[in-house]
Amino acid sequence: MHAFLLVLLVIVSLALIVVVLLQSGKSAGLSGAISGGAEQLFGKQKARGMDLVLHRVTIVLAVLFFILTIAITKF
Repeated sequence: MHAFLLVLLVIVSLALIVVVLLQSGKSAGLSGAISGGAEQLFGKQKARGMDLVLHRVTIVLAVLFFILTIAITKF
């Protein structure tokens, strides 16, 4: 059981890394990092298409990662 959970954790971890790297950046450079927060906070742009799918897959994989990590520590 422990080995199965560990293998599953490695697969979920690699998938999470790939999905995060596939997401497009919201701003470019240091100036975008400073002013980008205000745009994202007050802007009413919603993610569409592939960005929305990648965002939701990232959330699901992150939740799975935490659940598997807690499950491995219990077993």
